[in-house]
Amino acid sequence: MVGASASLKGIAMGSSLCRRMVAVTSMAALFVAGCSPSAPKESRAAGGEETQTSVMTESKEGTKGQAMKSRQSKSGYDITPLSREAVAELASKLDPEAYKITQQADTEHPFCGGLLDNKKEGVYTCIVCGLPLFSSNHKFDSGTGWPSFYTTFDPDHVTQRVDNSEGRVRQEINCARCEAHLGHVFTDGPPPTGLRYCLNSASMTFYEKGEPLPPKSGLVAGGEVAYFAGGCFWGLEHYFQLGPGVTDAVSGFMQGSVDNPSYKQVCTDTTGHAETVKVVFDPKRITYRRLLEAFFAMHDPTQKDRQGPDVGTQYRSGIWYANDQQRKEAEAFIKELSQNARYRDRKIVTQVEQARTFWPAEEYHQDYLDRTGVACHVSNPW
Repeated sequence: MVGASASLKGIAMGSSLCRRMVAVTSMAALFVAGCSPSAPKESRAAGGEETQTSVMTESKEGTKGQAMKSRQSKSGYDITPLSREAVAELASKLDPEAYKITQQADTEHPFCGGLLDNKKEGVYTCIVCGLPLFSSNHKFDSGTGWPSFYTTFDPDHVTQRVDNSEGRVRQEINCARCEAHLGHVFTDGPPPTGLRYCLNSASMTFYEKGEPLPPKSGLVAGGEVAYFAGGCFWGLEHYFQLGPGVTDAVSGFMQGSVDNPSYKQVCTDTTGHAETVKVVFDPKRITYRRLLEAFFAMHDPTQKDRQGPDVGTQYRSGIWYANDQQRKEAEAFIKELSQNARYRDRKIVTQVEQARTFWPAEEYHQDYLDRTGVACHVSNPW
C-alpha cells in the first residue's frame, strides 16, 4: 500500500499556546508515490526496523511457553504481545486473502475492499486477534481506494515500522498485540493529525455500534474508573499512577461541549473542558476515599479556575463521578474537609458533576513527567 503524494512532511508536536514546556517529537519522514497493490513479502522482518512501538519488557520472539509481562493500553485493553504459536493458531483460521495480507504483508487491490464504503458507526478490530484498531468517528474518504482514518482507536494498539520493500521508504502499521500487517500510514491526511492511516479491509473486522466486541478483543475487566481535574494534568497523572491499587492513569479532557477536542482547542478556554485524569483502580486494593484524599493533597481546591500560574476554566478543580456512590463519597468528603481548620476561612470550590465523555489528550501529554524529567509542583500524596 503506497501513498498518494511524493511530498515529504515532518510530523512534529511542539509547544502549545498555554503550556510552557512541551516536548517536541517527530515521526519518521515518508517518501511515497502512486497507488498499486504489492506482492507478498518473503519475510515480515524484511519490512525494516521498527520505529514506533508500545514499550514491552518481554519480546514475543521468545521460545514457546516464555512468560510475558502483561500490558494494558490507555483505553483498558490487554496488549500483551502474543507468542508465535498463538498467532499461528489464530492465523490458521483466516481465509487465504486475510492470511496473505496480515501474515505476508500483501496488499488488496484498491477499490475492492469490503469496508471501503462502510458508513456505519462502530469499531474496526484486528481480524487476527480482535484488538480494536480504528473507529468510524475517524474514518474519511481519501479517494485512494482503501479505508482511511486520520487517527487510531488507541495509539497503544497500532505500531509502526519503516518499510524499505519495493524500492520505496514507507511507514508500515501493525497490530500491537499480534503484529498483523494492517497497511501503511502517510502524512497527507486531514486535520487535526495530518495523517492518513491506509488500511486493508481484509485486515479488519467491523462491529457496528451497540454490537458487543468478542471476548478476544481483550478489554480488561475488574477495575473501576474515577475522574479528577485539578490544574495541569501532568502532575496528577504521574502521582496517581504511583498509588497502590491504581492500574492506570490517563491525561485527557472532560465536561466540555466539543467532541474529541485537541489540546490547542481546550487552551482557548472556549470549549468548556477541564484537564482531567482518568484513574483506573482496583477497589480491592485501594478505596475511592483514598483516591479523594490523594487528589485533595495534590492541588489547592480553593483556587477557582486556576492552579498556580495556570489560569483558565480548563484548570478548574473538579470531581466527575462515574456512579452515585462516588457522588455521595465525594460530597461527604468535601463537607468533612470544609470543617478542617485549614479551610475554615477558604471556601472549597471543587465542582462535583456526573462524568461526561472522557477524551484522551494527545500522546505527547501521556506520562509526560516520566518521559521528560520535568519538575512539577505537585507533591507525592502516597
